[in-house]
Amino acid sequence: MLPWSKISSDSLPPLPENRIVVGVGSASVDFLATVAAYPKPDEKLTSTSSKVQGGGSAANALTCASRLGLNARLISKVADDLQGKSILEELQADGVDTSFMVVSKGGSSPFTYVIVDEQTKTRTGILTPGYPPMIPDDLSRSSLLSALDGARIVYSDVRFIETALLVAQEASCRNIPILVDADYKSEQLGDLLKLADYVVCSTKFPQAWTEAPSIPSALVSMLLRLPNIKFVVVTLGEEGCIMLERSVNEDLPTEEIDIDSLLELLMQKTDDSITFPTFVPSSVAKLRANKFGTVHGRLIVGTAEKIPPLELLDTTGAGDAFIGAVLYVVAICTNPPHYQQLEWNHR
Repeated sequence: MLPWSKISSDSLPPLPENRIVVGVGSASVDFLATVAAYPKPDEKLTSTSSKVQGGGSAANALTCASRLGLNARLISKVADDLQGKSILEELQADGVDTSFMVVSKGGSSPFTYVIVDEQTKTRTGILTPGYPPMIPDDLSRSSLLSALDGARIVYSDVRFIETALLVAQEASCRNIPILVDADYKSEQLGDLLKLADYVVCSTKFPQAWTEAPSIPSALVSMLLRLPNIKFVVVTLGEEGCIMLERSVNEDLPTEEIDIDSLLELLMQKTDDSITFPTFVPSSVAKLRANKFGTVHGRLIVGTAEKIPPLELLDTTGAGDAFIGAVLYVVAICTNPPHYQQLEWNHR
């Protein structure tokens, strides 16, 4: 699914015995075509290369998590066609448990056409959803309980929102932490976010969901609207990410600071000459967003690795790989049901 030949669990810290992560969401086939430049209307192009590989946000994220050493279980749906068979085989080859996936008789498995722009190194996806779509009735009570047995964290990419909500409700009753990948607004998303402990967002989501004037103020709004959230991260592509972490102790005396001003200050402390990922954290403070209010917490700016242009292929699956890494960190750094403040060791 993801060309992560350099990733190995051998170089990572020892994992706890209980390291099961359960994902709910999409698993599909990606048809990638690389072109010299993105086509104009009515233009016909010849691809410079093509590839067929597994895709889907949840499937990609759990593939990453599995390669990092977690025991990944996926709840999703495919059809009993050739594409569905290839999806299952590729996931199984990467160590993902597919025994909780639903395979429909007849119908069609989901697939995505991906146009990779060789010039800008970007990708444009056109998704064709599978049919019939997954519904809560597809997941039996016994299968749901079995999937959650021993789980350390539950994750959803919100593609099957009703099923994801069903799983999250049961996980919440069992005090299993929940991470939601909020990529776009959808029905019942608010209900799912209210159950979440952690949220990772695409660049445009926080402002679209909160109608805030800036990303930092939108993150404050999200923490105010979602009191269960421990942290929310917004990804910024090659610019890295921004994370707002709620303080576990609001009784400590802290200064009040405008969060937009704080972000500007942290950005000034980043070093563009460093090629590997770094982060710049603020101290815990009362972070203010005008018209929304304040939260106790700290803001963290993370930079992305600077990849030489000749080594950069495209961004397909990049956000999903990020989610997989977050799942790994949360799974090994927290002890459900008690949340412990994450320690960010700068290496």
